[in-house]
Formats: sequence, C-alpha cells, structure tokens
Amino acid sequence: MTATADIGVFGLGTMGSALALNLAENGFTVAVSNREADWIDPFLTEAGPLADRLIGVAALADFVAALSTPRSVLFMIPSGAPMDAMITQIAPLLDPGDTIIDGGNADFHDTRRRAKALDAQGLHFVGMGVSGGEEGARHGPSMMVGGTDHSWQQLQPMLEAIAATFEGAPCVAHLGPDGAGHFVKTVHNGIEYADMQMIAEVYGLMRDGGGQEAPAIGAVFQNWRDGPLKSYLMDVSATVLSSRDATTGQPMVDVILDQAGQKGTGRWTLIEALRMGQSASTIEAAVGARGWSSEKDMRAAAESLLPAGTAGGEMPPDADLEQALLAGRILSHAQGFRILHAASEEFGWGLDMGRISEIWRAGCIIRSALLDDFASAFRAALPRDHLILAPTMRARLADAIPALRRVVAAGVSMGVALPALSAGLAWYDTMRRARGTANLIQAQRDFFGHHGFERLDEPGRHHGTWNGLI
Repeated sequence: MTATADIGVFGLGTMGSALALNLAENGFTVAVSNREADWIDPFLTEAGPLADRLIGVAALADFVAALSTPRSVLFMIPSGAPMDAMITQIAPLLDPGDTIIDGGNADFHDTRRRAKALDAQGLHFVGMGVSGGEEGARHGPSMMVGGTDHSWQQLQPMLEAIAATFEGAPCVAHLGPDGAGHFVKTVHNGIEYADMQMIAEVYGLMRDGGGQEAPAIGAVFQNWRDGPLKSYLMDVSATVLSSRDATTGQPMVDVILDQAGQKGTGRWTLIEALRMGQSASTIEAAVGARGWSSEKDMRAAAESLLPAGTAGGEMPPDADLEQALLAGRILSHAQGFRILHAASEEFGWGLDMGRISEIWRAGCIIRSALLDDFASAFRAALPRDHLILAPTMRARLADAIPALRRVVAAGVSMGVALPALSAGLAWYDTMRRARGTANLIQAQRDFFGHHGFERLDEPGRHHGTWNGLI
C-alpha cells in the first residue's frame, strides 16, 4: 500500500461512516476498514464522488500501511474489551509517534490506563468524545479531545475542519491529557440526561396535571424555541410532540412505550460525582427515572393500589413552566461543571470551563443559547468557581426560581412526579443556606459511633456530652 491517507477510520457503523465521509468532504484522504470486511465495498459505493478520497482496506496491516506518518488511527467501535483487543492487534504495527484515537463513549479510567500503557511503547492515545449523533458526525460534531500535545498538533487541522462551528469558531478543543476528553463527554451526557428528563417532566405535568394532548404541548414547546430555552433538545421535543403515527393517526409519542433506554454514561457521571463527593442530584434523578420507567408492569399494578394526588389542583401557567425549565437547566449544568471542576483538580487536567461551554454551543446534543452565557460567566471573575454565583446566573435564577417553586409545588399537590426539577430546587436551597443541618448528623454519628465533630468555637476534634435518654 502507498502511504497516502491523512487518517484511518476503523469501524464503519453509523458514527464511523459519518466521520469518514465528513473528513473526505473536507479534503482529507481517509483509509477505512472494518472488522466485517464485507461492509467496506458497500460503504465506498454509497460514498459516491467522495469515494475518490477514501481508501478501503480489509487487512489491518494494509490499513496501517496506507497511512502517512506519523499515523493517526481513529477507532469508532464499541468501548471496553473490543477497544482493548484492537489496541493489542494494531500497536505492534505502529511506530513511535503514531496516535490511536478512541472516538467512542469510553470509561475515562480505561482511557487513562490505555494512554499510560501506550506511552511506554512510544505511542500516543487520544480519548475523544464526539457529540451530535449521526447528523453531527456527518456535517459537524462537537468534539472533546484528551491526549498529548503531540497528538493534538497532528489532529487539530483535521478536527477543526470537520467540527461544528459557532460564529465561525470550531467546536472542538484539546481539553487536557489522557482521559480528560472522555470525562468531559461523560459529564456532557449526564447533563443531557437531566435536560431530557426535565423537559419530559414538564410534558408530564401538562399532560397528566393539565389534561393537554401532545400536539397542544408541542405547540407550547414550539413557542419556547426562540426564547431563553432555545436549544436542540427543545427543537427535538417540539418536533416529536407535533408528529403523528402514519399507521394509527395518533400523536407519535402516544404510541411509544414509556420505558427509556440508557447506555451507561449517565450512571458513569453519577458514580464519579459521588466518588468525588460532588452533588449530581439532577442527573441522579434522571438516571433513576429511566430505571423506574423499566418497571412498567409494577407501575401499572400500583396505579390502582396507591392513592393519587389532589384532584383539580391548579395548573401553573405556561410562563411558569418555561421559567421553571430554565432554572432547572441552569442548575443541572452548574452541577455538571462542578463535577468537571472536581475531576480537573483530582487528575491535574486544568480543564477550561469557559472553553468547554464554547465547544458545546454547536454540534452537540445539549447545545443551547444558555451555553454562550455560561462561557461568558466562566470568562469573568467567578466567585468560588461556581456557576450559580456568577452575577448573570444569579439574576436569571432570581427571576426563574419562584416559578420553579410554584411548578414543583403544583406537581406535589397533583401527584405528578418531577424528580429532576425537585432535585434541582432542593440543591439550590441547600447551597443558598449558610447554616445547614449536618450538625445534627454529626451529633448522631458521634452518639452511636464516637466519630467526633468540629466545634464552632474551638479548634480540633471533639465529642459530645449526651443526656442518656437511651
């Protein structure tokens, strides 16, 4: 093989195919391969004129030989064991200075382990989060890159060329070493879970509390698309609620079983947040709600056995629902950024929260008008590095939190579950109160476990004097 390809893409599934075509369309020569070699020729045929910039190669050794040096090999395959297996096969074929890129949704711990192991062989490993789904991958994704400076210099021209743009700026950045890119993508997905759940909760309140049909709810969401809630997910929600099933003529959403799937990144976000002692209550509520949705039979049985909320409760106006969703979105992002901050401190990544906000402004699933405001807030002096303390966010929350209180109260009264919105409000109220209730918890722990506590008036560790009621 003649070494002419700028990059190799291994894995011609939905995302791999789309990225390969995106690279070719932007003028790069791409070697493509796949574990099932019979996928290659059909892909090249479907590529049409772009096939002139694609080199289909079945054998792994020939695939590597087709790449110009230093080589860049992008794997778009399932994470975990399949990625480890491919590294084992391809590493002996590569030379020092070559780069392996994992573009899947990988556990960042695996990425850190792989980067360390390959560094000992003189090879570079990049964990790259790619957001935007098939459409984004084909025409402009948001990409979060973790790896060495050497790899970034090698990849930057290609990635900036294929990335989504916001006001002319590419939505891709080198965020830090080893697992930084994959971790940021994981938290991105956690925020995505919370955002989707909150939108679904407002839909549920309007449906079950207000008795509105899907098209009417979709029309309200349509009106919100150009306001402070302007976002891709609001576009999606308005569209699906206004769509009808071709078979039955019913609203499409009404013929879909209410059991939500998940691929694990929301759980990963939650696990890492808890491990680092951070709050991820909105994300936890969203992950939990997807889990609860799987218990369809139990919920069907419980509906006739467990009492409902108060009938005829007052439904909040649409303006309150809009502001409540805005508050929830700000709070879930704030929690996500705190998780990123904690991980950056623990792993020495030096994550730039403003830059992360910027590369999320286009191409990715959670793109929204708010991200521009978040980027500006992080670029300014941010009290205690906390988004909810930024002057602009304090002003937005001051306007939106009263509506969130009314919406959560209405849900509680009518017996309509709002787990993520409720969790966001509880976190906000916890964070705004200087004196919490953990002093009682510390007293309880000292009573039954002699764990000790700190006092307000004296330094050091102390134990209580208890009156012996039990």
